[in-house]
Amino acid sequence: MKPYEIKNMIIDDEFYGEETVTADFTHNYKEYSITFNKADLEIINTWVFEDGSSLPSNLSDTIIESIREDIKKRI
Repeated sequence: MKPYEIKNMIIDDEFYGEETVTADFTHNYKEYSITFNKADLEIINTWVFEDGSSLPSNLSDTIIESIREDIKKRI
């Protein structure tokens, strides 16, 4: 079983002229969002949502790689 669950995924072609993919997911009972450049799936930003605020998050390389692989399969 994966340590996270992707709840929503958006492909956006209006982000500063580049296509991006944003995945919203839960991990360890917290809500996160990660945005990748669609062309090469390099990370643009990651956020954790806590107490009504969004804060930059530090996700492990293992989680990031797993999410990246899931996104590759979905797009």
